[in-house]
Amino acid sequence: MSLDPADQRQHPRVPTILRVDYAHGRPLRDVTENLSAGGFFVQTEQLFAVGDELRLALSFPGLLDPVEVAGIVAWVRLAAPDQPGGVGIRVESEQDRRRLGDILSAAGPNDSAVTPSEQDGYRVLIVEDNPHIIEMYSYVLKKLASNDLHGKVPLEVHFAPDGHHALLRLREDRFSLVMLDLYMPVMDGFALVERIREEEELKGIPVIAISAGGKEAQERAMQLGVDIYLRKPVRFVEVLETVKQLLRIR
Repeated sequence: MSLDPADQRQHPRVPTILRVDYAHGRPLRDVTENLSAGGFFVQTEQLFAVGDELRLALSFPGLLDPVEVAGIVAWVRLAAPDQPGGVGIRVESEQDRRRLGDILSAAGPNDSAVTPSEQDGYRVLIVEDNPHIIEMYSYVLKKLASNDLHGKVPLEVHFAPDGHHALLRLREDRFSLVMLDLYMPVMDGFALVERIREEEELKGIPVIAISAGGKEAQERAMQLGVDIYLRKPVRFVEVLETVKQLLRIR
């Protein structure tokens, strides 16, 4: 079963990475893959059936406070080697559709969010040891900077090859967001998250974990304090596009 094609045309989908928290005490957090005014797709390993009614909170660490919406599971996608499984959520309430529309119209961060100053901008630290992935990220970032930023709110991205070097960078400079691989040499992502959450000056920094691990890795990462867990292969450009959207710098 899929969403009504007419509804999809009326509400075009935008690639958007947001954190998904569930009501009724479900322990795991998931992420959206795309968003429209009529619904969204959630990447998840949790078992849902078509017709299940869910109440969810959508957010992004440091930029978007939780937005609660109710929806119905309209279709289920099985996991495959090149993409995670998940469910399509249809939102029927006009009030909830307006809430999704507000996110899509790039509603800026509110007063309680961690907002970058005009002078410092928004600084992202990516912790990754694979040189090929770093090269790909760098290419994407240069394209974003040259085509989209136009000198508005600065969006700087820095790299560290492992948790040890990342910790040194975090202690020396101010960062708005950390994106890290969980499996790295010297100091892995699990240990880095643990150190970040232990240190008073660092514990408030939002952290996105990137991993090819399964539910066990996700549960451990969440217990240590990760805000968003992304499964590889990661649509890295969509994370940055989401940050740009929420910063109103598109």
